[in-house]
Amino acid sequence: MKRTLSIKLARIISTIFVPPSFTLLFFLAFSFSLEVTYQKSLVMILVATIFGFVAPIALFLFLRNKGKLVDIDASVKEERTVPFLIAELFYLAGLFILIFYKINIISIAFWFCYISNTLIIVFINKYWKISVHAMGAAGPAASIIFIFGWIGLLMLFLVAIVGWSRVKLKCHSISQVLAGALFGFVSTYLQIYMISKYL
Repeated sequence: MKRTLSIKLARIISTIFVPPSFTLLFFLAFSFSLEVTYQKSLVMILVATIFGFVAPIALFLFLRNKGKLVDIDASVKEERTVPFLIAELFYLAGLFILIFYKINIISIAFWFCYISNTLIIVFINKYWKISVHAMGAAGPAASIIFIFGWIGLLMLFLVAIVGWSRVKLKCHSISQVLAGALFGFVSTYLQIYMISKYL
């Protein structure tokens, strides 16, 4: 009974905290904390909603419905390449819009991380199934720490429970989750730092 409850909890966590959820939540927060005009805030919210949340989830549901993904966890790594590459088009479209409207450079840098990190995931995925859920939680954690300082360390608790859910559901090994979290955090933090400092 206890094991069944923990698996149900893991499934709930894994379903709610998919990477697009973090995209929407964090860009929503950034739109109010980093932007100085309502227009720019609205642009950021729309970009995050359309290209970072709705489009990726709609793509996943479409591919799942067509039988291109074996299950809701996309557990076969070979099936992940096409969704990742299509998602790159969504992210690129969003990037051009953010640049056109001169959105805050930190937000642009964070959005760029979705493009660069996803490309690296495509490469890694050819050989090893790194945890995208863990990356999707750790990247935003890095952005929060960069913007708001060490109070953002509280986000690491969320990274931990997302990672736990993926291991509990047997979607990933502990090493795959740790690698995803570490890569997502370090890569995102360094990119935001470099882009915001030198551009």
